[in-house]
Amino acid sequence: MKRTIVALLAVYFTAAGLQAQVPNPWRSGILVDEFIYEQASFPSCHAATIAETPQGMVVAFFGGTRERHPDVEIYVCRHENGRWTAPVSVADGVVNDTLRLPTWNPVLYQVPGGELQLYYKVGPKPSAWWGMLKTSSDGGRTWSTARKLPDGHIGPVKNKPVLLANGSLLAPSSTEGNGWHIHLEVSADRGTTWRKVGPLDRGADTLDAIQPSILDHGNGKLQLIARSRNRALVQAWSVDYGEHWSPLEKSALPNNNSGTDAVTMRDGRHVLVYNHVLPPGDLAKGPRTPLNLAVSGDGKRWRAALILEDSPISQYSYPSVIQASDGLLHVVYTWRRERIKHVVIDPKQWRLKPIRNGKWPKRGGYSAPEPATDGTAPEPGEERNRT
Repeated sequence: MKRTIVALLAVYFTAAGLQAQVPNPWRSGILVDEFIYEQASFPSCHAATIAETPQGMVVAFFGGTRERHPDVEIYVCRHENGRWTAPVSVADGVVNDTLRLPTWNPVLYQVPGGELQLYYKVGPKPSAWWGMLKTSSDGGRTWSTARKLPDGHIGPVKNKPVLLANGSLLAPSSTEGNGWHIHLEVSADRGTTWRKVGPLDRGADTLDAIQPSILDHGNGKLQLIARSRNRALVQAWSVDYGEHWSPLEKSALPNNNSGTDAVTMRDGRHVLVYNHVLPPGDLAKGPRTPLNLAVSGDGKRWRAALILEDSPISQYSYPSVIQASDGLLHVVYTWRRERIKHVVIDPKQWRLKPIRNGKWPKRGGYSAPEPATDGTAPEPGEERNRT
């Protein structure tokens, strides 16, 4: 069996190498494409998040020996004087003198006119973690003492909260203790107190979904887009600022059981960053390459905009996307579990093509690589786990 897998991979990578001779035409609008850091004290990193503060851009992620290892901590880099500062540890999972647990999934949020918030999790595994919060009043230079979120609340599980027109701060969240379930956490005071909405109805197909993002269509209409184990991105809708939601349903876009992120731009269009990958056969999980960016006016009909990474070498995953005050988009994501990538994008330079029948369109003789996997082995740099 192992020889067969090796042979298939050899054939695939040979083909992918030939395909790589055709330049990627899906790069229009990319202004900056860089690593946040070149060297660090830790070998592995994942789950980046980005926020714009009055002092500049700030990125956070977790790093350590490997995911789930007790030495995994939350690191922060700040953009100063045209460059990124070196990673600095700002949170760890030290419980007491004899117990240390890994940290997970940081989420940055800049309160308008207020502090920078850092939500993260501590625990042995996603089904048993709890939410923590630190704040910074100087753009991520210094941080408050960590405080635990109220019991039953973990804060935004992967993607940023959204401040709604009615004043509510809506944190997209989910749990994995007894199946995968999505819920929302709502704060009327910018994160001081919280209440829960959900869990959401998993729909007629009992969809397994986590790690949602929120898109704001205006006048209280919201769209939720989430990762799933059902070979498609799933969605739900609200018309009352997130107080009630339609049952989960599959969207027209594929999902490889990997995290995504989305943002509503100031012009009303919606941006989604994700791996446009349909796993082979009937598998739930597929390779985490390529990494794509799509745009939509209504959250239903999507147009292809960019391919941020197209190497057949996985993985490029767990994106975080924001629109800065100057109108440019900033995306950070995991690069092969080795480093964090940062991309700056000018939306005015996109050359869009419709995505039809869930297939990424071709352009200029180029088609994105579609690496195959039989699902029996983890991808390079990835453990046998859900993240």
